[in-house]
Amino acid sequence: MIEARLPAGITLTVTSQAIAATRYSHDSLFPGCAGKTTSPDNFVSLINDVEDRLFAVLPDDTWFYPGHGDDSTLGKERPSLAEWRARGW
Repeated sequence: MIEARLPAGITLTVTSQAIAATRYSHDSLFPGCAGKTTSPDNFVSLINDVEDRLFAVLPDDTWFYPGHGDDSTLGKERPSLAEWRARGW
């Protein structure tokens, strides 16, 4: 298991040779956006961590399960990272 501490909480990755990596992302990552933040500075910190600690190290077939709402894969969300950053918090 891999743990990443992000401003919105701790995320855990479960890996196995039998399945793709699975990320439980709490409130740090949702389909269509990084997690909720309370200021522009917090958003920059979170989006940097999401890019550096999740998207940069895990493959596209990694499923993630937010604390609530729909699940998705990093591959489906990866093309939208620049849009999320430009949109801001």
